[in-house]
Amino acid sequence: MTMTTEWDRMSSGAPYDPAAAELQAALARAAAWMALYNASDALPPGERESMLRAGLASVGPGCVVRPPFFVDYGANIRLGERVFLNFDCVILDVCPVTIGDRTQIGPKVQIYAADHPRDIESRAAGIEFGRPVTIGADVWIGGGAILCPGVRVGDGAIIGAGSVVTRDVPPGATVVGNPARIRG
Repeated sequence: MTMTTEWDRMSSGAPYDPAAAELQAALARAAAWMALYNASDALPPGERESMLRAGLASVGPGCVVRPPFFVDYGANIRLGERVFLNFDCVILDVCPVTIGDRTQIGPKVQIYAADHPRDIESRAAGIEFGRPVTIGADVWIGGGAILCPGVRVGDGAIIGAGSVVTRDVPPGATVVGNPARIRG
């Protein structure tokens, strides 16, 4: 498969140019959507869910995302059924970010699919890349946790408040700390 656009390269995790006009336009669309969504706290839940569907790749029934809510693009975020995100969450979705059914996410959680090259030449050239983040069903993520690029969280896992998740979390595990480690 030939990746012909910067969007294709970015979404697939390949190196891309974040200054490309198509990506700048997509960022502007996401910023406009966020401004409307984040001003929607007085709307009935059904109307807010419709707005959510307009800004994200897919939204299962019964999702609640409390504003303010921040994304890079929104178009790479998929929420399962009855997902809950509390106030002030950030999702940097240069690659797919998938959140499974009934997952509950505390306030100020940050989910990063965006990454940067480790070599100075690529960083100086402005090249970026991403790695998908996948969160299973029935996961609970405590407030202020950070999930780093490429992390997979298994079904039923618990991530303690303030934890920094740098590697995969097995199904049913509880992880805490910085870096997050399995407890118990």
